[in-house]
Amino acid sequence: MTQEPETSQPAPPSGVTATAAGTWPGTDPLEAAKTIRGELGEPHLPFLVELPQRGPGADATGRTAALLVELPVDLQPHGWRLVDRPGVDHRRAVSLLSRDINTLADVIGEEEAPGPALKVSLRGPLSLAASLYLHNGERALSDAGARREIAESLAAGAVGYVERVKSIARGAAITVQLDEPLLDRVLSGRIPTASGYRTLRSVPAQEASQAWTALRETLLAAGAGEVVLNLPSADHGRPGSGLDLALGAGADGVALPARGLSSRDWEGLAEAIEAGKQIWLGILPLPAAGAAPHQVTGLVEDVTGPWSRVGLPLRDLPALRIMPDGDLADLAPSSARRVLERLAQTASALDQLAAEG
Repeated sequence: MTQEPETSQPAPPSGVTATAAGTWPGTDPLEAAKTIRGELGEPHLPFLVELPQRGPGADATGRTAALLVELPVDLQPHGWRLVDRPGVDHRRAVSLLSRDINTLADVIGEEEAPGPALKVSLRGPLSLAASLYLHNGERALSDAGARREIAESLAAGAVGYVERVKSIARGAAITVQLDEPLLDRVLSGRIPTASGYRTLRSVPAQEASQAWTALRETLLAAGAGEVVLNLPSADHGRPGSGLDLALGAGADGVALPARGLSSRDWEGLAEAIEAGKQIWLGILPLPAAGAAPHQVTGLVEDVTGPWSRVGLPLRDLPALRIMPDGDLADLAPSSARRVLERLAQTASALDQLAAEG
């Protein structure tokens, strides 16, 4: 009889919590790690920081490409390209990720009571294939064989990534966030070719679902506690939407922006919550330079209004994890910290409503 892989399972949600996608302003991983863990202490979800302002190799594509097994990359004017052997660009990306993990290990090691959970991020297989280029200069997304090879290589590399982070997490359950920012465009055939004169054929929904399912199973076997798909939108009204595909692929939850969600989208989210899935909502727009984040009262109303309209009881609010709606790397460090503070305050306010409901 096949036994389930042993993983550190996250505790069931006991309240509304906060997190962020993973990026952060600046170039200092030590300062960033301390700030994030300070603002997102228990019960919230801190994360292994990404610092794209450090340049090539710290960007989302280069960072994930550094994990690929037997698929080295280099950086060209048009983007990251698959090559025959690792070069300086590949080694830089590997080094930056290792530095981030080692720095986080030092921070966690100094904590008297490390939190019970930690999140890491990966660029998902579809968006990764759309962002990598082949030797002929075309996107890897254009070739079904290349897409399959990238998905398999990513799964193999993710094993070591999760195992390494798990080894420094001091018992924390590892959540893996798969970022698919290009998903809507991949599924609808709106990714441009390298020349820009036409678009690539859409990727079949079944292929997307199979890639996510295989990657999730690999991540769980490597010791991850849960896998959440970070989507660009809900688009639940369209058959074969990213939300439907993500949940059908067995994802433990989905993350998506709250802005623009229709009544039909909220109905889809309600179905997911009733099925025991987590919903991570980007509810806090990034403030303009020098401005304060939105007030807690308004943010709470933005959630509870549609929540109640689709018939969800307030006591089910703990199925929710709230996030910023945007890339924190675009802010000043002080503004990014205030965003996390405001998210934690909003989570607390929502939690009080859940207790009363």
